[in-house]
Amino acid sequence: MMYLEVAAGFLLLLGGAEFLVRGAVGLSRRLGISQLVIGMTVVAFGTSAPELVVSLNAALSGAGAMAIGNVIGSNVANVLLIMGATGLALSGGDRPRALKRDSVVLVFGTLLFVVAAWQQRIAMFSGFALLIVYCVFIIMSYWRDTHGPRNGDAEDVEQPIEPHAGWRDWLALIAGIAGVLVGSELLVGGGVSVARAFGVSEEVIGLTLIAIGTSLPELAASVMAAIRGHSGVALGNVVGSNLFNLLAVVGVVGMVIPLEIPEQVLRFDLWILLLVTAILLPYLSGMRDLRRLDGVLMISSYILYLVVQAVGVSSILPPAG
Repeated sequence: MMYLEVAAGFLLLLGGAEFLVRGAVGLSRRLGISQLVIGMTVVAFGTSAPELVVSLNAALSGAGAMAIGNVIGSNVANVLLIMGATGLALSGGDRPRALKRDSVVLVFGTLLFVVAAWQQRIAMFSGFALLIVYCVFIIMSYWRDTHGPRNGDAEDVEQPIEPHAGWRDWLALIAGIAGVLVGSELLVGGGVSVARAFGVSEEVIGLTLIAIGTSLPELAASVMAAIRGHSGVALGNVVGSNLFNLLAVVGVVGMVIPLEIPEQVLRFDLWILLLVTAILLPYLSGMRDLRRLDGVLMISSYILYLVVQAVGVSSILPPAG
């Protein structure tokens, strides 16, 4: 049964990602909104739903450290694993110019989260502030895209729109989001069962399968978008998901229940988060093209990160104080 869960999860994940990208691209053309903004909003909302559900459930169950770890771990996976896989799948081409501006927002949002976390506790006020900043970002992105000058991205100029088929785009979008969410749940559940059957420890399962599992929708959507040549959806999904995790997920959870920040997060994981954000910036700003070699290096770095987590950060860092 567990092998059937894994197989069904993969099929749903890949099929859902295909529908999600088709619906998102069709919707962006129909509404006159760039694929970048669709990627940072609708696609990012749908693919980041697992992070929100897992983090909220963990916090309400008294495992606030898991909630914070899930958010940071997902963002590390978004950059190293998902951008790496996207680099392997992307055929090249220009990025939307708006990513240069949104890279600044990503840096600001990451620093804002780090400052809030450095207080060792994210509660009602900090959570509300993070959520407000995220809402302002979404509103400004939409206004800029609909009222400002067009970016002129080649990927936004495609075949004419079929006038009365808007329901198909919405149906594909909803079906795609449902597919990636259910598929990731089946894949993680089946994968955990397989790992336990082979004697893998609970700690390693949590650090690998569960952490990666909540990022599988982003991985599937971004890689499928890259394969189809929609770089705006692929890269916008990574930027939007990272901002959604740091500002919206932590903001909502912090407003519901205070989040205590573990010592390991303060001493190690926050610095890793800042590092991977810095790694992402040259690609978003246009200073460097995302190539297959970059993808290999990113994925290799993510494997090293997982090894460090599995071995134990405490065994690497000197004792505090």
